[in-house]
Amino acid sequence: MKIAVFCGSSHGNHERFAHSARELGSYMAGQGIDLVFGGGKVGLMGEVADAVLAGGGKVYGVIPESLKNRELAHPGLTDLQVVSGMHERKAKMAELADAFVAMPGGPGTMDELFEAWTWAQLGYHDKPCAIYNAFGYYDQLLSFLNTMADSGFLKPHHRQMLVVEDQPAPLLQALMRYQPPERKWV
Repeated sequence: MKIAVFCGSSHGNHERFAHSARELGSYMAGQGIDLVFGGGKVGLMGEVADAVLAGGGKVYGVIPESLKNRELAHPGLTDLQVVSGMHERKAKMAELADAFVAMPGGPGTMDELFEAWTWAQLGYHDKPCAIYNAFGYYDQLLSFLNTMADSGFLKPHHRQMLVVEDQPAPLLQALMRYQPPERKWV
């Protein structure tokens, strides 16, 4: 299994975020799960990739040419694919991955998560989408998603299709037993 992990290109303002990235990466490697990610050596991206590699796992990076040229590409990956831009990066990551997980991150992480989740709702794929809610980072977002559902802009079964866990073991177990709901437009 290959899991795409979306996360920050920075470390955030507390060591606990880097710790959670290393914890997830180590657990993935220990379970024989490979990583697909944005290809960077910086921030949480670098932390999760380094942890998977240190655990003997395989890491597949996908990075736009412009970011590679800024010397942000991770040098020690199993495979690094260089693409023309961000749209191609997301499409290639979606093609390579069997599941998607968002860790703490910024707007890019949100973009990647929401696109993968939307594609799942529309039936473009049946892959699970998840939030690794380390240290309650996504609590306010999850509250807002519940407001969307309560207000009729998100069907409850589509809200429930987003897996949410705050520890690596239950997160990966939930991804393994995921069953997609009915598609949005049947």
